[in-house]
Amino acid sequence: MFGSRRPRVLAALCAALAIAMLASCNNKMGSTAEGATSDTDASGSGTKPNIVYVLTDDLAWNLVKYMPHVQEMQKKGTTFSNFFATDSLCCPSRTSILTGQYPHNTGVFTNSGDDGGYRAFMKKGNEKKTFGPAMQRAGYRTGFMGKYLNGYQPGDKNGTDKPYVPSGWDEWDVAGEGYNEYNYDLNENGKVVPYGKAPQDYLTDVLSKKATSFIGSSAEEKKPFMLEVATFAPHGPYTPAPRHKGKFPGLKAPQTDAYDKATVNAPEWQRSLSPLTSKEKKGIDRNFAKRARSVQAVDEMIGQLEKTLEDKGLADNTYIVFGSDNGFHMGEHRLRTGKQTAYDTDINVPLMVTGPDVPAGKKVSQLAENVDLNPTFQDLAGVDSPSGVDGRSLNDLMHGRTEDEWRDAVLVEHHKAKSKKGDPDAAPKNAGDPPTYAAMRTDDSLYVEYTDGEREFYDLDSDPEQLTNREASLSAEQRAALHRTLTALQRCKGAESCQDASRTQS
Repeated sequence: MFGSRRPRVLAALCAALAIAMLASCNNKMGSTAEGATSDTDASGSGTKPNIVYVLTDDLAWNLVKYMPHVQEMQKKGTTFSNFFATDSLCCPSRTSILTGQYPHNTGVFTNSGDDGGYRAFMKKGNEKKTFGPAMQRAGYRTGFMGKYLNGYQPGDKNGTDKPYVPSGWDEWDVAGEGYNEYNYDLNENGKVVPYGKAPQDYLTDVLSKKATSFIGSSAEEKKPFMLEVATFAPHGPYTPAPRHKGKFPGLKAPQTDAYDKATVNAPEWQRSLSPLTSKEKKGIDRNFAKRARSVQAVDEMIGQLEKTLEDKGLADNTYIVFGSDNGFHMGEHRLRTGKQTAYDTDINVPLMVTGPDVPAGKKVSQLAENVDLNPTFQDLAGVDSPSGVDGRSLNDLMHGRTEDEWRDAVLVEHHKAKSKKGDPDAAPKNAGDPPTYAAMRTDDSLYVEYTDGEREFYDLDSDPEQLTNREASLSAEQRAALHRTLTALQRCKGAESCQDASRTQS
């Protein structure tokens, strides 16, 4: 009897062993396949980490000193000192963050019209490329709160029978016109909810409460989570919370060497700029103080998020990422209050990270860009980025590991809007409004090509404030090399292609 069963037992054991070996092989292969997921985090600890991303609107480096919780993040974590936006404008920058692609691959260059805003974002098929669906497929509970894209309205149905919630988000609490911080609507998971002008309706505080609630419910579900909280602060009109209205009395805007200074050999669009008047300087000071007050609630929100994570026992396994969609100039180069230029005031923005195994007090000087955030979030979740992503994961850099080959340059692409109607970022007539351009920022230089034929080149070692345009002193060979690299970046598609394009040519 036993003899007759033995071959079948051995056969069953062999089959089980074969299945186990095949499963192991498939798991290893899956870790390298596009879009594949893993049960372990990027450090191999075995537990997928949580991610909280706080994105501010128009926050420049000069506001960080007024944000103690953000400064504490710098002490506890890693700061990317050379982090840049693909465009110093809300919608194209936010689209790059969500998709990991440059504007020439998203088709979103402005805040409205055929080449910008929510309408262009949807028309170009960008929604399915955001990190939300990818994180959700990786087993994450996902949440998005605050500001989405210019032109989005909470009541939009997009062909459905109720207010539309994009795919990939388990929690959706998003406003349209929230710049005033009061009297706005939120699309709360498919239901439009109006908010008024009571102190408790202050938008940043509402987002803070919803974010802490999301963390709490995620902890109860025992699921890893990815949460983006996108504030409207400190975008104009720079409305502070009631409790912060009297803060920083007498505060004035910082005056760098570029403040109220004309650019030497300036491009044509700047040549008519006159010195700042006394009234304009007072207005800049007044607005800077408002901006500093308006970020106090954002900073308090970060503290509240940190406390909630501690209370829920999640702090040791959660990355907190803080950043801005673009910078902001206030009098530099004689430019009135605004953005949209290729100068560091507008494109070099804060990025701080705290979390598991992130070195404390470290600064990363490698060139990073907002197209890197999408692949970074997916990498931290154990997901391989799709081939269409232009950026690269910052995972190794944020954990103090070196990259053998990194980019030599980042690309900035800007289109001058055809219409200023309804655009909260439209530049006033006397502010300085650059024409369409493409720019390339390296470790030690900035090169800009405008569609009107003008060029700019700044040597940042000798001219960190970018005050003397030295393009005319370049040799023909140098101009040709810069043009070739910039053109290659404008044509790149996918991480490998864009990495190759970023290598400066001689």
